[in-house]
Amino acid sequence: MRWTLAARRTILWAGIVALWAAGIGAAGNLATAAWAAGLPQAKPEQVGLSASRLERITEAFQAEVTKGRIPGAVVLVARQGKVAYLHSFGKRDPASGATMADDDIFRIYSMSKPFTAVAVMMLVEEGKILLSDPVSLYLPELAKREVAVSDGQGGIKLVPAAREITVHDLLTHTGGLTYGVFTGTAGKKAWTEVEGEFWKGTNAQMIERMAKLPLVLQPGSQFEYSWSYAVLGRIVEVISGKSLGAFIGERIVGPLGIQDTGFFVHPENLGRLAQSGPDPATGKPQPLIDVTRQPAFEGGGESMVSTAGDYAVFCQMLLNGGAYNNVRLLGPKTVEFMTSDHLGALMGLGTYLPGPGYGYGLGFAVRIAPGISAVPGSPGEFFWGGYSGTYFWVDPKEKLIAVLMMQSPVARLHARALLKDLVLQAIDKPAI
Repeated sequence: MRWTLAARRTILWAGIVALWAAGIGAAGNLATAAWAAGLPQAKPEQVGLSASRLERITEAFQAEVTKGRIPGAVVLVARQGKVAYLHSFGKRDPASGATMADDDIFRIYSMSKPFTAVAVMMLVEEGKILLSDPVSLYLPELAKREVAVSDGQGGIKLVPAAREITVHDLLTHTGGLTYGVFTGTAGKKAWTEVEGEFWKGTNAQMIERMAKLPLVLQPGSQFEYSWSYAVLGRIVEVISGKSLGAFIGERIVGPLGIQDTGFFVHPENLGRLAQSGPDPATGKPQPLIDVTRQPAFEGGGESMVSTAGDYAVFCQMLLNGGAYNNVRLLGPKTVEFMTSDHLGALMGLGTYLPGPGYGYGLGFAVRIAPGISAVPGSPGEFFWGGYSGTYFWVDPKEKLIAVLMMQSPVARLHARALLKDLVLQAIDKPAI
């Protein structure tokens, strides 16, 4: 959904007023991006952050660009509902030499999952779906699943699933599905041979192809990062009677007033689309998905685009307990439920991407302790990232949001840890 002229004027005026209130000269490029972030702006000190210590982010990420580790990036930090740091680095397109801008557009890959989780929970709140429902209630093709297990001789054998996959299983990646690139279980080969075809058809055709694959784990037995959110996206389509892109556009993107989030980049905005550079270690290309045209496959966990400012607004809605700008998308108890750990004893089993110190909620990892993890943080914070280097976290205790946007798959883990350290060291006073 695109902004109306009236909406654009409203956002523009809000940005101008916010800049006037905050004053010129806040950290990063804030003064030159009056309304790019969507959220109002403030000087760092007004929200308990140190401007001088935030500049360590600038120094560190500029160094990453200078050393050739990343082609470019955009970093946004907001606290107490206001943007205190917004800075772009390096090149939007290394091939053309175009400079990165604060409002450039990025492929966010798995940062699509929180949007799909919100879409599902909106349908839950409307009484149209229960998380305990079997997936086959909406997608009959996925009934009576079989699980691939080792036959002890280097091959696999199929055994019946002990129970049906539920919607809750999909939200928590415990349904026995997988991404072939991640799993080490017996059924990996079957998935890696077929999942590339998922991108070549519609969401409905993806389900048809998936129905021919065995599960790699018994439903409910283990966290296994997977195509679960693509399946959830198709469930949203079946229940709503709309494409996933249309549902997210009408029910989430439109009400939030965010302009550049969706499943492809509109022609007039292609000049703002960030690109990857070669792997700095090998010189080999880092190919990314094509988002330059309306896709047939709208992967609920894989294929959205967004900007730092747009994603910060989405995060602020979650931090606010489901509401933003006098528009409520979810109830506060629903958001509390989504941002609680849902794994319990299953935490840490298998290929566990949340990492030590984190459980998993509905759409994102959830921190369960101040220690254990190799990066600092607060219990209750939640985060996720995308394959190409995008990353966000929300810290309700500190009333803080941080968003990193870049298109550099090989640098993503280093950049995420670097940003986390640098943002948290800039906290000067408790959140009000």
